[in-house]
Amino acid sequence: MPPPPQAGLDGEPQQTAAAAQPHTGTGAGSTRERILDIALELFVEQGYEKTSLRDIAEQLGTTKAALYYHFERKQDILLELHLRLHALGRDAFEELARLEDGQRADAWPALVDHLIDQVVENRELILMHQRNSNALRELTDTERHRAENDDIEELFRRVLQSPAIPLEQRVRMTCSLTAIVGTLATGDAIFGDVPIEELAELVRVAVRDLLRVPEPSRATSS
Repeated sequence: MPPPPQAGLDGEPQQTAAAAQPHTGTGAGSTRERILDIALELFVEQGYEKTSLRDIAEQLGTTKAALYYHFERKQDILLELHLRLHALGRDAFEELARLEDGQRADAWPALVDHLIDQVVENRELILMHQRNSNALRELTDTERHRAENDDIEELFRRVLQSPAIPLEQRVRMTCSLTAIVGTLATGDAIFGDVPIEELAELVRVAVRDLLRVPEPSRATSS
């Protein structure tokens, strides 16, 4: 399986630990993350097709040739941004998979609540996927995408196929994921300019109903 998209593991020369940290200081790791952040902004604002490597290099304050050190093709940048979406909530799912079968259903409501937070915090990433769907479809045949997608599907199966969780509960758990993705990832097309924060709170309520989780208790004044 190809290595995960981390600094020092993606075919670039190994960095020191300090240089490999994204969004901090200087070095190839932070530069690479900065390229991705700039590309994300441009892909949202003007679209993938209308954004060139030269546009990204100019925003970064470097040359197009220097950009090739990190990404040889614009498609490689798009793939890395797509894999950022794959990473949303992955840590929580991996933690869930390590629990005993009988504990997973109890931990599920906290996981989906965390996932909702992740989607809201990465709104630009969701918009990028919505506005560049044609370009993203061309990535599905790449070996790396298939490997990442298979890895995530296997993780979902480990969590949701547990016979220790009643079938009805597993169905509700699966539907809660669909509610999050279907509402928040396609919000613009269906709900127009409703703020994502407002949609997220409504999704939380719907998911709690679906999972039969009671509303959070509120302190009462004496």
